[in-house]
Amino acid sequence: MTRRFGALVANDAVDLAVPGGQAHALLGENGAGKSTLVKILYGLLQPDAGEIAWRGAPVPIPDPRAARALGIGMVFQHFSLFEAMTVAENVALALDVPEPLPRVAERLVAVSRAYGLPLEPQREVWRLSVGERQRVEIVRCLMQDPRLIILDEPTSVLTPQEADGLFATLDHLRAEGRAVLYISHKLEEVRRLCEAATILRNGRVVATCDPRVETAASLARMMVGTDVGAARRNATAEAGPVRLSVHALSLPPPEPHGVGLDGASLELRAGEVLGIAGVAGNGQDVLFAALSGEQAAPAADRIILDGAPIGREDITARRRRGAAFVPEERLGHAAVPRFRLSENALLAGHATEGFAPGGLVRRSRTLDFVDRISAAFDVRKGARDPEARALSGGNLQKFVVGREILRQPRLLVVCQPTWGVDAGAARVIRQAILDLARSGAAVLVISQDLDELLEIADRIAVIFHGRLSAPLTAAQATRERIGLLMGGAAMAEAA
Repeated sequence: MTRRFGALVANDAVDLAVPGGQAHALLGENGAGKSTLVKILYGLLQPDAGEIAWRGAPVPIPDPRAARALGIGMVFQHFSLFEAMTVAENVALALDVPEPLPRVAERLVAVSRAYGLPLEPQREVWRLSVGERQRVEIVRCLMQDPRLIILDEPTSVLTPQEADGLFATLDHLRAEGRAVLYISHKLEEVRRLCEAATILRNGRVVATCDPRVETAASLARMMVGTDVGAARRNATAEAGPVRLSVHALSLPPPEPHGVGLDGASLELRAGEVLGIAGVAGNGQDVLFAALSGEQAAPAADRIILDGAPIGREDITARRRRGAAFVPEERLGHAAVPRFRLSENALLAGHATEGFAPGGLVRRSRTLDFVDRISAAFDVRKGARDPEARALSGGNLQKFVVGREILRQPRLLVVCQPTWGVDAGAARVIRQAILDLARSGAAVLVISQDLDELLEIADRIAVIFHGRLSAPLTAAQATRERIGLLMGGAAMAEAA
């Protein structure tokens, strides 16, 4: 399979074979060509060369409807559900052959029970947990009776317990003879689930293997081409004075079906990494907005930075006090897609980095800053100063994190620092966070990735329905204990 985008060869004569009853991993760095390949298989893109054989016969797949008609289903990483509609209504909208809603609800219940994914057809989606929404996406796919199911980062928003339930469902599907094509950057779960793996690098197949006999380190080595270790935690110095404190902060949700903050309190010291774990949709967005100044607190003294009440200050004022922020959404929130990297650097640093003395933009300074970020964080790009949308997800993430860390802030608040990035990029970002903290900065990391928090955080708190638990030390914070808190269990114990 070959697909070009201008001079870029996204897929370069890729061969892939997935037999029935097999869970097959598709691995590779960001930009390796995984998304292009599965979009071709699902009819969202057309190849420039190559052939798809389905059950031994060559077939064209002009669009997703044709893919589903063959028996190919796909569950995307980001949900596509209407929150104000019921589960049954969302499923009905996705069926290629319309059915009466009562019949859809009846089949939905039967399918969800058969695969251990219980759902209530009449519940509105906004009332569902993130794990339940993931079930809707999977059941909606299974209602089409697929023989090949493509899953793109399916556990990125699940608690460990929910992920275990998903694995049991996938084992059931394999036992029925269905094939699973599984994309994930979580290599331990690939080893748990998959019997075979195809590894892409720069658009080409560089290896095939049985991940069950490999280690996570050896899989990462094949993906990246060199050894990828964990971030190095230097000897932890004694934490310094309290740099950031939040006192009984309550804020309404940004939209009617969202989750706000309910009396959230925390303290973060200089030299410390404090992790905030939680399943998506439990108030993380409101917490970040409050800390960054995008949403004002009810009173200035609800948020204190180095002794100064900043709860009513905007983001520029907080940046001038030495704070830096990396939001969850890299393309659209952290960076303007159609702006060049230098222009995005200017937007974030115009008040603090001397990019516009006297109101006149010094483009040479912004370009030099982009060069420094690219060198320090290995940001790979086709030109010196491309538009943000031209970078792969992992490279853009390295740019937006690097843009903040190179300022040497006194406080860094970063949300989902390595979401959807490959093992090599994740290590670069995590190491930079640790190095910044060990230089004396205070770092708050909001993440759904427990492995990430256990690797870099000195203490971990959990956010659930807008409430923050008391933080656990690294020694207390086991995966099982944090996972239970993320699901709402034992919140009183940690409070």
